[in-house]
Amino acid sequence: MGLAHFNSLPFAAAEAAFLECCGSLRWAHRMAAHRPYPDLGALLAASDEAGYDLAPGDIAEALAAEPATCLHHDAPRAAHLALRAAHAAYESRFGHAFVICLDSSVPSQHVDQVLAGIRVRLAHEVDEERAVTAEELRRLARSRIVELVTAGPGR
Repeated sequence: MGLAHFNSLPFAAAEAAFLECCGSLRWAHRMAAHRPYPDLGALLAASDEAGYDLAPGDIAEALAAEPATCLHHDAPRAAHLALRAAHAAYESRFGHAFVICLDSSVPSQHVDQVLAGIRVRLAHEVDEERAVTAEELRRLARSRIVELVTAGPGR
């Protein structure tokens, strides 16, 4: 889309695009209201700042909008069951969906990374996991913003 084009979108369209990056309406509204951004660095810095300001209710709203990690339908049944069980255990312990930014891993390792992440994070105390979850939401938002403003035509 390009940053210049994104900066020129009507407010509602920009807010909707930001909601695809982070499911908090307050975060998306703030990000859309602070346009124009002079460059990608400024946009990402604003995203981080808005992310650090999210209240618990905003984080809950963002988490509710996050899709669960899925496997391709051709993946082995055991893999589907393991992933479902891990997500259920995490949600039972913490009361919300598990989120993780997988930008630094190759797609073929995503399931292993998710399962390992859930296993490690299930041992966290609630406050520690709350902080990790908020950081993962910020990382996801940054990644999605980069994809949004740097994607070529036809995306």
